[in-house]
Amino acid sequence: MFTGKSPFLFQSFCNIPTALMYSTCSQTFNLRILQSDDTRRKFVRQLFFIITIFLGIFYAQTSPTIARETLAKSAFVIDQTTGTILISKNALTPLPPASMSKLMTLYMTFEAIKDGRLRLDERLRVSEYAMSLKGSTMFLDTTDRVVVEDLLRGIIVLSGNDACVVIAEALSPDGTEAGFARLMTQRARQLGMEQATFVNSSGWPHPDHRMSMRDLAIIADRLIIDFPEFYSMFSEQEFIFDNRVPANSRNRNSLLGLGIGVDGLKTGYTKEAGYGIVASAEHSDRRIIVVISGLESTKERTSEAEAIINWAFRQFKKVNLAKAGTNIVSANVQMGTQAKLDLIVKTDIDVLIPVHGEGQITAEAIYQGPVLAPILEGQEIGELLILTDELQETRVPLFASQAIAKGGFFSQLISASKFLQKQISVRF
Repeated sequence: MFTGKSPFLFQSFCNIPTALMYSTCSQTFNLRILQSDDTRRKFVRQLFFIITIFLGIFYAQTSPTIARETLAKSAFVIDQTTGTILISKNALTPLPPASMSKLMTLYMTFEAIKDGRLRLDERLRVSEYAMSLKGSTMFLDTTDRVVVEDLLRGIIVLSGNDACVVIAEALSPDGTEAGFARLMTQRARQLGMEQATFVNSSGWPHPDHRMSMRDLAIIADRLIIDFPEFYSMFSEQEFIFDNRVPANSRNRNSLLGLGIGVDGLKTGYTKEAGYGIVASAEHSDRRIIVVISGLESTKERTSEAEAIINWAFRQFKKVNLAKAGTNIVSANVQMGTQAKLDLIVKTDIDVLIPVHGEGQITAEAIYQGPVLAPILEGQEIGELLILTDELQETRVPLFASQAIAKGGFFSQLISASKFLQKQISVRF
């Protein structure tokens, strides 16, 4: 066991906000070399670097994934900034998503606009089938030629089922909503939505039309990241189309305007699914995504979502452990022109911690060593595993800080000799 100072720890410790350092702090850097029988036979050694930061703060002793009960039958809450899951309840169960699945229709529409296959000012025809749709609609008829931008607002603000079909038929390879739904399912799989299956573009009840709460969080995340130029539409609270039925002009997302940071995305309701919502809120330097479903009323949906959002912002804080380019650890190099290689992170490392409680953050740099030359600059070598008490683990790739060429004959001979000596010493 080796113990010593770590430049990474010092920088990480110094980057912790002063407000968090209520009492004493200490830091250690431990190196463990672990071997399994299998790796010993192959003369391969796994190096595990454990970096521990003891923060003078008090962490919660219960897991945040169960620390807050929810009235929702299913829920998935994630801190988008750090990727930390805060609530997960029946999150992988395929359920009827109702109008919340319109987010997938919107995503594919935004993709088509970005790719040039569709224009915001393009006018689309309304089919008899689209006009026949029930539920929430824009009250379109076959004499209409509606611009895409109006259709988008009709979906986002008015939850128009007819607007969904107009766009679906325009983008479908065979001109049908069913054809578009098949594309939706295919694209959803590519985006990581493993439980999503679409039968239509609107979320109209069907036994095979399903999404999980995690699926809905994924599509919300992608909409926010991939299409910031369109995301502001989700915060619009009113849209009056052609002066038709002014009573149906208000956004059903009642969280907008409450002053809690909510700026989108979509509500949903069917008798089978109950009341649900996919909402995102931003406060200071954090953004969270909340997905809940199975509530009994619009009032309960709003109240529960608001309570979860406030809890997520008030009970957790973001801590920066390292900046992009920070040297995490030095790895041994085999057969190279240099004996050591610094492993760095390419992005800032931020983690979420509970405001109250007592605990520690442990970071473990994991890679297979010694690293065999030649090595390219920026080559992925391993990963940094970060464990925060009572929260999920975070994994960050580690990259080579520089290129190291393969050594000449004598360099390789010396390197091989040292490696063989180490293997002999391990065996005996």
